[in-house]
Amino acid sequence: MNKLLLIIQREYTTLVARKSFIVITLLIPFLFVAIGAVPVLISEWNNSGSAEAVTVIDETGRLAGVIPDTESFRFIPLKGEAGSTDVKGFFDQAGDSMSALVVIPANVLDSAKVNIYSKSTVNMALVSHVTESLNDTLTAVKIASMGVPNLDKMVKEAQVDIDVNSVKLSDDGTESEASTTAAMVLGMVLAFITYMFVLTYGAMIMNSVIEEKTNRIVEVIVSSCKPFQLMMGKIIGVALVGLTQFLIWAILISVAVGGLGISLANDPMSDLAVVFNAIQSVNLVSIFTCFVVYFLGGYLLYASLFAGFGSAVDQASDASQFTSPIIIVMVVALYAGIGCMENPNGSMAMWCSMIPFTSPIVMMVRLPYDVPFWQIAVSVALLYGTAFGLVWVSSRIYRIGILRYGKKFTFKEIMGWVKM
Repeated sequence: MNKLLLIIQREYTTLVARKSFIVITLLIPFLFVAIGAVPVLISEWNNSGSAEAVTVIDETGRLAGVIPDTESFRFIPLKGEAGSTDVKGFFDQAGDSMSALVVIPANVLDSAKVNIYSKSTVNMALVSHVTESLNDTLTAVKIASMGVPNLDKMVKEAQVDIDVNSVKLSDDGTESEASTTAAMVLGMVLAFITYMFVLTYGAMIMNSVIEEKTNRIVEVIVSSCKPFQLMMGKIIGVALVGLTQFLIWAILISVAVGGLGISLANDPMSDLAVVFNAIQSVNLVSIFTCFVVYFLGGYLLYASLFAGFGSAVDQASDASQFTSPIIIVMVVALYAGIGCMENPNGSMAMWCSMIPFTSPIVMMVRLPYDVPFWQIAVSVALLYGTAFGLVWVSSRIYRIGILRYGKKFTFKEIMGWVKM
């Protein structure tokens, strides 16, 4: 036991003392914030330039001015006769001063088609804006052409816009507002974090095993301890490194959320305050507790495979034949989690959250939707039972492979080591 603790201490202190660990631990929270902010900044940057000139030729004589200007486009309305528009002549005459030409045909009410001409691929934002503007106008024109008095007013009054509120009902009948969007986003973020870090830490263990085997350091180490102790020391040491990172992030997030809550108390109707309240509607304590449990179980399962197969190769480049199936399974688990977002309580979501190889990721998507306790209990039992079974199998592979050199072993040969 003392030897195992020494190995754990060595693996933990070696990784935590690195400058890369400190930089990554402090940088990743800001990276996630940047990922969310970049699309907004790009959108504002795209709209910050000068507006493009778009000429609108109206062959109906009534619709040229119905397309309003935007920050990106400035529309120049013109009248034209049906079928007489010389598109090439317009572009030759306008030169670079006109980016696109919109032609509204005389029979637009019957054909419901409008042409947009451009020397390059037409901007999708322009297509959307023209379509939306003309749809509303042509609908009103068509209603007016029917000759029914006050028909447009009756149609507007008949339209109903539903505002759907998500209300969570507890066992004692207490109602509380819940946000489906917040639950979905939180579940997907946790699933992606589980996938990313299980894969990262598993690869870290495999590289450590291969490095020690290549440098022949392992020959000295296994003369003082059992191979199983060495493998478990690496797995547990790296797991503690991961938990240390999560603890630091939890403290940083708690401080940020606390400060944000105080600042938003003065403006409870702002958009940011609405998002903040939506996040608070989810039971964060139970979700993050389950996240740690599933992260450790998934990590133990996959890390044991990485350690076992890593011991069977001499170079990192030779490990792809064994790691590729593991990575494919993890990618399938991530896609299963994405597929379960629309129906987190469906049959596929339930079974994928029970299968040990997919449950650490899929269950993260389901947890914000209040999964029944018995499903969580069965899922955790299957996950840790399979993980401990794979630890035993990997230890059998590890004790043989760690001292085998100079040959590329097949999967069949490696499985034979388990029976030796």
